[in-house]
Amino acid sequence: MNDNRVIDIAIIGAGASGLMLGSLLKDMDVVIFDGNSKAGAKLLVSGGGKCNITNEWVEPMHYLGNPHFINEVLRHFDQYSLLEWLRERGLDPIVKGNSQYFCPKSSSQILDIFKRENSDNLLYLNQKVVDIIRKDLLFQIETASEVYRAKRVIIATGGLSFSILGADDIGYRVAERFGHTITPTAPALVGFTLQKEQFFFKELSGISTDVEIKVDGHNCLGALLFAHRGISGPAVLDASLYWHRGQIEIDFMPGWNLEDHYRSKKSISSLLPMPKRLSKALLEHYSIPDLPTHRLRVEDREKIVGLKNYRFSPSGTFGYGKAEVTKGGICVDEIDSRSMMSRKCKDLYILGEVMDVTGRLGGYNLQWAFSTAYICASSLQKSR
Repeated sequence: MNDNRVIDIAIIGAGASGLMLGSLLKDMDVVIFDGNSKAGAKLLVSGGGKCNITNEWVEPMHYLGNPHFINEVLRHFDQYSLLEWLRERGLDPIVKGNSQYFCPKSSSQILDIFKRENSDNLLYLNQKVVDIIRKDLLFQIETASEVYRAKRVIIATGGLSFSILGADDIGYRVAERFGHTITPTAPALVGFTLQKEQFFFKELSGISTDVEIKVDGHNCLGALLFAHRGISGPAVLDASLYWHRGQIEIDFMPGWNLEDHYRSKKSISSLLPMPKRLSKALLEHYSIPDLPTHRLRVEDREKIVGLKNYRFSPSGTFGYGKAEVTKGGICVDEIDSRSMMSRKCKDLYILGEVMDVTGRLGGYNLQWAFSTAYICASSLQKSR
């Protein structure tokens, strides 16, 4: 496969940012490397197979990372620019959950666009990059079977999440080789495992209920799903972005007050705003009799009110294998927000999830991938 020529632009990673970048580089010598047998493997499974492309509301506040850097990137290619770009190519995303944009049918719709837009670029699949070094002013890209040379290299490798889809640490290792600082990484948008005191949650596996989770000064609203390994669901995944170690606080009854129901003749299990199987399980666990509110003892009422600020410390997360993204990564202080070029190494560019910027649940991470790719493409086109 190696023809001994010097590649002009080598993109490492055929994921969201790499494919978007390739789509924007017209009439240029581009080669995209990926260790998988197919491009866009993670894109296909994102958003439950519908690909949560972006969100109606995209601001630096929706990300964990340097807000100034994030703002500089988003203002050059925001959600409206992305939606316009997609619609010009025949994809009109639909809105779900009031603000999240998805493919109308399946993730393959956006992947088909990327395939068409990259039709003139070379795509080297099953070429897992194992190392990149600088030699004679060129980058030497080593795969398991070949060695390639390139003038410019773009790290679009993503994070460590979804190792089953080929994720690895090559992006971090290459950046570190060229002098970059790596903020410690951790799984994000992922479920929590439990302490022994919460093991009774596992008996509730399959139940979903709306909650509000408070963690590190952030409020995360949405569904909590009880699972065999612990707790998951949109609110939990969102909260995991801000959790390091220590307590989280769960309001199992957001917007609901016991005082409003003192005169009700209904049993408390019917009054609580959650699936009845869950309310009965919680009453049983806390030894609260299933009586109308006015017949409950003061201490029983206090236990019920305690479900609005239930505090515990997760023992950990479900890990990278179940995480949607990776938080941490290449320090953005060492990346030029006007071009995505490394400040440590000329002609080395860094895109998407591999850098130390991570979005909340709701399309923010794909928007980040596409926005960074757009800025990089603009810079590369000007450099011609």
